[in-house]
Amino acid sequence: MGTRERPALIGWSPFALTWTLSVVVGWSLVVLAALLLSVDDIVHMSWPLFMMAALVFFGELRPVITSESYLSAGVPISTAFVFATLYLWGLTPAILLEATAVLLSEMMLRKELWKLLFNVGQYVISLTAAWAVLWAAGVATTPVAERGTFHTSDLLWIVLSWAAYHLVNLTLVAGTAASDGQTFWECFSEDFWYYTVSTFSVLAVSPFIALMTVAAAPLVPLLLLPLIAIYKTASTSLQNQRQALHDALTDLPNRMLLHQRVEAAIVEARRDEHGLALFLLDLDRFKEVNDTLGHPAGDALLEVVAMRLLGAVRPEDTVARLGGDEFAVLLPDVDAQDAIEVAGRIRTALAEPFRLDGVLMDVDVSIGIALYPENGGDVEVLMRRADVAMYVAKGEGTGIELYDVARDPNSPARLGTVTALREALENGGLELHYQPKVQLSDGAVVGLEALVRWRHPERGLVPPDEFVPLAERTGLVHKLTAWVLRAALDQVTDWWAQGIEVPVAVNVSMRDLQDTDLAGLVVAELDAHGLPPEALVLEVTESVLVQDPGRAVGMLRELAELGVSSSLDDFGTGYSSLLLLEKLPVAEIKIDRSFVRALDEEGDFSMVRSIVGFAHGLGLSVVAEGVESAVSWKVLREMGCDVAQGFRVSRPLPGPEATRWLDERVGRSRAPRAAAAAEPRLRVVGGTGLTH
Repeated sequence: MGTRERPALIGWSPFALTWTLSVVVGWSLVVLAALLLSVDDIVHMSWPLFMMAALVFFGELRPVITSESYLSAGVPISTAFVFATLYLWGLTPAILLEATAVLLSEMMLRKELWKLLFNVGQYVISLTAAWAVLWAAGVATTPVAERGTFHTSDLLWIVLSWAAYHLVNLTLVAGTAASDGQTFWECFSEDFWYYTVSTFSVLAVSPFIALMTVAAAPLVPLLLLPLIAIYKTASTSLQNQRQALHDALTDLPNRMLLHQRVEAAIVEARRDEHGLALFLLDLDRFKEVNDTLGHPAGDALLEVVAMRLLGAVRPEDTVARLGGDEFAVLLPDVDAQDAIEVAGRIRTALAEPFRLDGVLMDVDVSIGIALYPENGGDVEVLMRRADVAMYVAKGEGTGIELYDVARDPNSPARLGTVTALREALENGGLELHYQPKVQLSDGAVVGLEALVRWRHPERGLVPPDEFVPLAERTGLVHKLTAWVLRAALDQVTDWWAQGIEVPVAVNVSMRDLQDTDLAGLVVAELDAHGLPPEALVLEVTESVLVQDPGRAVGMLRELAELGVSSSLDDFGTGYSSLLLLEKLPVAEIKIDRSFVRALDEEGDFSMVRSIVGFAHGLGLSVVAEGVESAVSWKVLREMGCDVAQGFRVSRPLPGPEATRWLDERVGRSRAPRAAAAAEPRLRVVGGTGLTH
């Protein structure tokens, strides 16, 4: 990950030249002033000098800061007293007071040595520029030739001295802009009006301090009151601005401040030709905390989450709360690999259980990542695309996702695809292919899986992995599932009418289990087709159970009570717990094809053997997907695996071809109803057993 380092102090860069000039000239002036100021001078100025020194040191610790947008420490109140000293007794005591005050202040703030040296030199040179105006106007003073009065005609050189101090100060600061990654003009112009207003508001008091010191020195401390009023007003303004830009609960930057920082980071990234990453984070199951323990506990959780997020990123990164359980993280100067690494650290930091009201709570997080410039060139685009990636991570249970235009339902290309898919649903552009499943022991047909295909007018036959995820993210999945269920049962009705009584398996998505009355839809379609429950098997992927186990188990149990079998698809890829599997009302599990492929490619039998033994221990049938070779067939049969599905048996077939295939196999190998009886019994492990 990129980090900005201090530029070299020695060299010919603008930064090095400005720093060297400020340090050498500024500190030379300090030494010269110390040599020129005599004891007689100090005696002549007497106690008002010491009073002024005390006020300078006090004022140095109270800078006037009116905006959080600027990184400077602000304009110290001490500047007014330093200028009063300049007007009364000349440059020498003013330089020594300014240098000593800045030195003590910087040391208290533990500034780095190079910054301390520069800041002292910068302010001394700026003060000398102001004195040069007085000298040019013929009104410069010395410790023994002090000024006693001011006239209306003096207003011009007073204001010019302020301007000289202000412009030289800004010029020197802008000359070191490379330390913050800015150009000279960007730094000079960005801070100009802010410093003009704040500097002149403090300096406006300096002539009055000088006059009162001459006329009534004991009353000079009273002039702290208007200066403190300026300080308080600025502090109140800053506090109000902070409240407007920060979240009240966590004190993190809010959406508005995040927007500003992302804009600034984009400008810097564009100039320096590096990248940045924007994360959007959403806490999973946060609603359960609020519902179970109440909103105070939810607020306490958000505060702890904020602390853990801050601990997982760099000091220069920004963590913001957008509202509710949504957070954002801005990472300047990173690439994709850096971003994924930080996202992993964040998930690890939040994986540790939270203790709330004596209860340990597990809260997971979904993170979407958008990169500049790859995924967008402005704040709104990056925010929108990080949001898309976050919902992909949440929907697919992956936890972390980089933005991918191919998975963005709102991209122009995908919007066109959605429209075409909707038209295909309405106008008969979809079709089902059926892939048989057979017993490994004797080759008897035990069912088929219905696989949807999209016959695109330009692209030809489109496989489901290219359009089903799109349907899930756009709300079309419910219509798609209803169409597949209806079309599959239409085909099964024809088969059963011909005496080919084998069940068909239909895939259902997480959205189907979460958002619809799936059981009602299944019952309605079975009744409409006059088919018994055993004519249908519903397949759900293991990842569905990981994302929302409670709802999934509840829906599958309801279907089981209706007599409809369920199958756990892609087993071994979703990391579901053994405890959850023991409670699932499923009849079979399907070993993911990646494990079956390993039998041929790697000769590794341990994983498949473990899955088969585990499933049989729970009384479940085992289906191996992706069986393509005689080797894997033989190994699976020897392991005791029950059913095979794959090209070794048959490729997916259109309805008419599947019918011919069944006529050839089923007609020789089974009595129609006996085959159904040979199917695995549906049982709820640890619960009520159901037979179909």
